[in-house]
Amino acid sequence: MKLRFAPLLGLTDADLAALRAAVPALHAWYRATARDLPWRRSRDPYAIWVSEAMLQQTRVATVLPYYARWMEAFPTVETLAKAPERRVLKLWEGLGYYSRARNFHLASRDVVVRFGGRVPADPASFESLPGVGGYTAAAVLSIAFGANLPVVDGNVIRVLSRLTALSADPRRAPASAALAALAGELLPPGTGALHNQAVMELGALVCTPRAPRCAECPLAAVCRAGREGRPERYPPRRAKPAVPHHDVALGIVFDRDRVLIDQRPYGGLLGGLWEFPGGKVEPGESPARAVVRELREELGLEVAVGEPLTPVKHAYSHLRVTLHPFLCRLVAMDARTGEGRPHRWISPEELPDYPMPRANRKVIEELARTRKDLR
Repeated sequence: MKLRFAPLLGLTDADLAALRAAVPALHAWYRATARDLPWRRSRDPYAIWVSEAMLQQTRVATVLPYYARWMEAFPTVETLAKAPERRVLKLWEGLGYYSRARNFHLASRDVVVRFGGRVPADPASFESLPGVGGYTAAAVLSIAFGANLPVVDGNVIRVLSRLTALSADPRRAPASAALAALAGELLPPGTGALHNQAVMELGALVCTPRAPRCAECPLAAVCRAGREGRPERYPPRRAKPAVPHHDVALGIVFDRDRVLIDQRPYGGLLGGLWEFPGGKVEPGESPARAVVRELREELGLEVAVGEPLTPVKHAYSHLRVTLHPFLCRLVAMDARTGEGRPHRWISPEELPDYPMPRANRKVIEELARTRKDLR
């Protein structure tokens, strides 16, 4: 038996042979039922790369309008490479995980400089680009160039875990390595594009996390979890940690007809986006006092805190925040006493031109209710 991790998965030679024999049925199912998605109409590696960058941890329905706007603005890797970062992040605004956009932008420049504007078909070369890991390389190179590289994403992990009724956590070694090895064993030579898309499509449409449609599954005859009658048990669910909540005070600081925005650090959450300055409210501190302290610490600002706007609640994947925005007036500014974060004074009409977190967009909507120049 070739499969090194067969014992962990409980597979015999006969089990593995049965799984391989079922693969043609999976391919036939995909050919007959595959969704018509824009990136599937192309073998352009750049266009496929765009879709894979956007689809990571994001639903297809969410990605579709973003993909259309992106491809209209940046139809080639060269046009993306030439674009200013602010334009790139603006088109990504709302998709989240902004490091994906920044890395993709950097990678496009690498492709132009190092590879003459051609996305490299060699896995090692492609994985040398910023933000490109094993999954992205396997997905793009198999779909665009037919490379025999197995894709292992969340959908594939779920399908394989149910086929084998894997009781171990599939995202931890050695189970993760076992599933990756099995994915490679089930990939027939010369079918990289077809096979990888078929398995991912099966996980997305049929072998879903909840209420899987086993009666429609082309692999039902060889699925251990299905035979048990409890496919939702696999893969085993990890306990979710409690989601923390933070109160954040924001200063909407005006100096005559200009308003202040600053840029988030690149290494953290929402890195590179612009926002109204502020920060977490400390225990025992009022939001109004937090605004004064945060603006002094970050930007060396002294402000007069005025009218509070309606608080804005927002949920991220791993935390919840309540933003407490205050209209503020600039009293004095000494950048030497602040942290030196990049900032700009702009007219309120320019706010839509800057890529901002969605929560700040909600604040702008609140602000628009009080100012005619934002309506």
